[in-house]
Amino acid sequence: MSASFRFAVNVTPKAGILDPQGRAVEQSLPHLGVSGVSAIRVGRRVELTVEAANAAAARTVVERLAAELLSNPLIEAFQVEPLGAASSVVAEVVR
Repeated sequence: MSASFRFAVNVTPKAGILDPQGRAVEQSLPHLGVSGVSAIRVGRRVELTVEAANAAAARTVVERLAAELLSNPLIEAFQVEPLGAASSVVAEVVR
């Protein structure tokens, strides 16, 4: 018998690796009147559902995917985050 488990994989550049996107965002802050924000790192987030016998087996699958497919281990680090049953999709803010 298996169950569904939700995870997010957050991938960011490793410390010491140049992050041109993060640098571009940081350089744009003064134009927006924002101060006191630094060390910006831009990455990506992948959310997925895994069918497995238990949470540990599901996490093993996610960690393998993160290490072998979703990140480049030479220049990126990843963090696996368990999610609740509901999607973590956030509704768009209407202005």
